[in-house]
Amino acid sequence: MRWVLKLLVIGLALGVSAAAASTVRLKDLVEFDGVRGNDLVGYGLVVGLNGTGDGLRNAPFTEEIMSNILERLGVNVTGEQFRPKNVAAVFVTAELHPFARAGSQIDVTVSAIGDAKSLLGGTLVMTPLNAADGQIYAVAQGTVIAGGAVAEGQAASVVQGVPTSGVIPSGARVEREVEFDFVNLSTLRLALREPDFTTAGRVEAAINREFGRGVARMLDAGTVRLDIGATRMPSPAHALGRIENIAIQPERKARVVVDQRSGTIVMGEDVRISRVAVSQGNLTLRIQEAPVAVQPNPFSEGETVVVPRSRATLEEEEGTGLAEVPGGTSLSEVVAGLNALGVSPRDMIDILKSIKAAGALHAEFVVR
Repeated sequence: MRWVLKLLVIGLALGVSAAAASTVRLKDLVEFDGVRGNDLVGYGLVVGLNGTGDGLRNAPFTEEIMSNILERLGVNVTGEQFRPKNVAAVFVTAELHPFARAGSQIDVTVSAIGDAKSLLGGTLVMTPLNAADGQIYAVAQGTVIAGGAVAEGQAASVVQGVPTSGVIPSGARVEREVEFDFVNLSTLRLALREPDFTTAGRVEAAINREFGRGVARMLDAGTVRLDIGATRMPSPAHALGRIENIAIQPERKARVVVDQRSGTIVMGEDVRISRVAVSQGNLTLRIQEAPVAVQPNPFSEGETVVVPRSRATLEEEEGTGLAEVPGGTSLSEVVAGLNALGVSPRDMIDILKSIKAAGALHAEFVVR
């Protein structure tokens, strides 16, 4: 078995050719300083539910907000008690996109916070959405599109998806704009989503090649500063529009990510393994109980006694033996060889952990 694994690894190493590194647009690698969204949140009420709303005894805040809404509409409900089942209190969340202008529309997500069973078919009543500064930036209203369904009978019920959460496409209208003096910026920082000195250096070189002069400067592994004035473009928007589609070849850290629950293994092409030997086998322990009943002689005064009898065996299944992996082999080739030998994903994860513990796996090892 040892030579089989070794031949598989060597054969894969000879048959796999190095693929050309792919390039990525600059806009997919960096975030432009100041060009960002803002989170919004609001507390509202969904009405028109088919008896699947909040139980007001368990969710008194629903009755409170319903009373406030009715009073704002001129309906006096002071001292009144009502127990409708077609309303539900919800949190409404949204993201205010960068450069969103007053009057534009954004999507919102609606989530029940009480004991409502479903928001299917409900309508969100006008709900103001606040940002972190406490100001109202948008107002949401519309019909909720729930993400699931509920069916009930007298003795059974079935739930598919999450009916207590839904979305309203274009359900909020922007009422206030975020003030940001983008036009008068003299410098702009590009923040890499995955900080890396090599990638940042390539971004700097590519921008300088585009404009023919030193307008970009790498500050650290995650930041490149862009001198807007040196680009001689009419505005920062023109400068970003010219550089955001520049193709960059990014560098990535060697990383292996495993999920023990699902047995998933994800790895990069730069993961390498030093010379190491691997042995994998299983032990099987079996214990069998076979009690024996011993009866007394006929016409005697004895009693029946149960005598316990156990049988324990320890068996070692034939494993893959001691397999030697040559140095410089990529992890994908090793995993392909183990798959060809029928090694289960969970055993493969244990093998990778052991290789990492032995110091032969040269990559960041992430276990989820």
